[in-house]
Amino acid sequence: MKENESNLRQQITDLSKTLKLPSIRKTLQDTIQEAVCHSWSYEQFLFTLLHSEDAHREENRKKAHVKRAGFPQYKYLQELNREELPDDVKIVLPELETLEFIKNAQNIVLAGNPGTGKTHIAIGLGINACKMGYNVLFTSIPQLLTQIRECRSARTLHQLELKFIKYDLVICDEFGYVSFNKDGAEALFNHLSLRTGRKATIITTNLAFDRWKEIFGDPILTAAMVDRLTHKAYLINMNGDSFRMKETQKWIKNKRI
Repeated sequence: MKENESNLRQQITDLSKTLKLPSIRKTLQDTIQEAVCHSWSYEQFLFTLLHSEDAHREENRKKAHVKRAGFPQYKYLQELNREELPDDVKIVLPELETLEFIKNAQNIVLAGNPGTGKTHIAIGLGINACKMGYNVLFTSIPQLLTQIRECRSARTLHQLELKFIKYDLVICDEFGYVSFNKDGAEALFNHLSLRTGRKATIITTNLAFDRWKEIFGDPILTAAMVDRLTHKAYLINMNGDSFRMKETQKWIKNKRI
């Protein structure tokens, strides 16, 4: 009898490999023991195995979403010291964490001096969105412009635009760190305009809106870009003390002790 049970379990294991059910394969022995111990019905036993497999696949889906997003590093909202955040974002962050802004196709503009948590917050919201099943893209503005130029040269720009529109959330980092010529400004404007009113975009920038003309060079194009990005958007003042500067000062102080 035991030999038959052993053979049957091996066949189940082999079938789980064939059917690509790794969680069932891993949890089979423990689940059998628990079923015997608690006198489970066949239905309860089967449900437990299938539920384990479904949970395993859901976790893998979340990891795949995060990986595809292209985050340069993983930063989580729970890692933030919220007491040290600028006042504006302290107030609005709980609302942003609901991710309703994605459902409502609203933009977020995080504007302020370097080191105040703009990119950290953007990535944290992006990772949470991935875990909720949203398709997310993280890109820097220079990286996006390079991709646009390359696709234009290869005559695949239309395919890039179609893909860009489909993301539930696009995070554009480092807006304002690098200026660009007229062609670059127009290409960026056209690309970001595709998402206006349709999908959510997060912009991080070190420049206030009245200085965006320094990047675009064209006041008319600048006004149009600001108008598109800020319509029904969350405009968050991120000016404050730099976290990195605080950490450096703490490190220097500890070194002197």
